[in-house]
Amino acid sequence: MSVALAANAPATFEIKSAQLPLVALLLKSADLALLTAEFAQRFGDMPDFFDHDPLVIDLSPLQAGGQADSPVDFVALNGLLRQYRLQPVAVRGGNEAQTAAALLAGLIQANDATVQRSSAAPAAATAAVAEAPAAPVAPAPAPGALVIDKPLRSGQQVYARGRDLVVMAMVNPGAEVIADGHIHVYAPLRGKAIAGARGNADARIFAMGMDPELISIAGIYRTSDTPLPASVQGKAAQVRLVPGPDGDKLVIEPLNP
Repeated sequence: MSVALAANAPATFEIKSAQLPLVALLLKSADLALLTAEFAQRFGDMPDFFDHDPLVIDLSPLQAGGQADSPVDFVALNGLLRQYRLQPVAVRGGNEAQTAAALLAGLIQANDATVQRSSAAPAAATAAVAEAPAAPVAPAPAPGALVIDKPLRSGQQVYARGRDLVVMAMVNPGAEVIADGHIHVYAPLRGKAIAGARGNADARIFAMGMDPELISIAGIYRTSDTPLPASVQGKAAQVRLVPGPDGDKLVIEPLNP
């Protein structure tokens, strides 16, 4: 016979499982001077790129890259990341000494976090933390694309956070278009185009006249120092990222072969 027991629930709080999307920083070098310079090069002209995103520092690349014993100054690293509106909260993949240093700097250990290759949804690269199953929640609708009707002049920059970007006019040399999702330029693209800016490796760049100073998807880039093939130079083309045994590579293809 089953018996129902009376129980008292706290009046002031409840404990439930939760999911927190985390940006993942895959640290490939313990050289903070080099890291500072590259952060400034990548994000120095985009002070609002991050929005106080919680972040897990993944040290696995140090282990794979022959720097397994390299000490990491987590106090300085945390300070650098906070300058760019990132909030480091956890560390994973380090050796015992690196993990101990991270804990002393106020981070938590999260070796059960897994860094995933981003899917087609325009979102940041996230670290999924294993936890108790939660009740299914209906996904929020994805925001519509940001549409720009006017030509972009040199020095202008447009960033479509969390969505696609559609530009109906020319992107002139010196201008920069950035999106977490896809970029569509229904005119000549002669400036810089950065798609999948927060790690979406499935993002693409489309242009009716492909002649960019720089194209980038999920951090993989190509500059005008390497001329485009004649089959796509100045023509309607798309750029996508293709995984391979030697890493992801940019592939540029004509839209009307």
